[in-house]
Amino acid sequence: MAENKKQQSPYPLAAAANGYARSDTESASHDARELRKKKRMKCLLYIVLFAVFQTGIILLFALTVMKIKTPKFRVRSATFENFNVGTPTNPSFSLRMNAEFGVKNTNFGHFKYQNSTVYFFYGLTQVGEVVVQKARAKARSTKKFNAVVELSLANAAAANTQLGNDLSSGVVRLSSKSKLSGKVELMKVLKKKKSTDMNCSMEIVTATQQLRNIVCK
Repeated sequence: MAENKKQQSPYPLAAAANGYARSDTESASHDARELRKKKRMKCLLYIVLFAVFQTGIILLFALTVMKIKTPKFRVRSATFENFNVGTPTNPSFSLRMNAEFGVKNTNFGHFKYQNSTVYFFYGLTQVGEVVVQKARAKARSTKKFNAVVELSLANAAAANTQLGNDLSSGVVRLSSKSKLSGKVELMKVLKKKKSTDMNCSMEIVTATQQLRNIVCK
């Protein structure tokens, strides 16, 4: 009887061993599924972050590079030759102004502008003009150029009273107006028409023959 008991005892142990084996296999399978799930979640997170990053880059590009701004056209400075002014009792002036103009282009593309004319005024009276030749202002730069303007005023009854006062004070106030039309070109693909208006005021100091207080709107 003892021998029969010894022979029957291994079977329950074998069954128990198989149970442990199945439990280990199920645990390993569960861990593998969890690992794959984590990898998928991580991959999805990377995709979402990349999409957000790309969207941000596109928005930044659209709001900076692709946004076309209006260039600025202004008088920058000037020197004078043949400087002749009258007296407070006989007011007049005749002078040659070597003016430096500037076209400021803050866009990421070139600004090509056409021929234009700059008009100079004393009060409401035109006292000179100069032609601006067509050219190109490079991206994010200021195109500077010089032009000679002949300015003169004489026998203008409407302006003489004020001009006499200005000559007494030693300061003659002028203004300049112009319109510069052209196109802004981005990456040789996008072209948009743009026009910029010059509206500047300035003062000529007769004693020193200098231009000062240039203000452009």
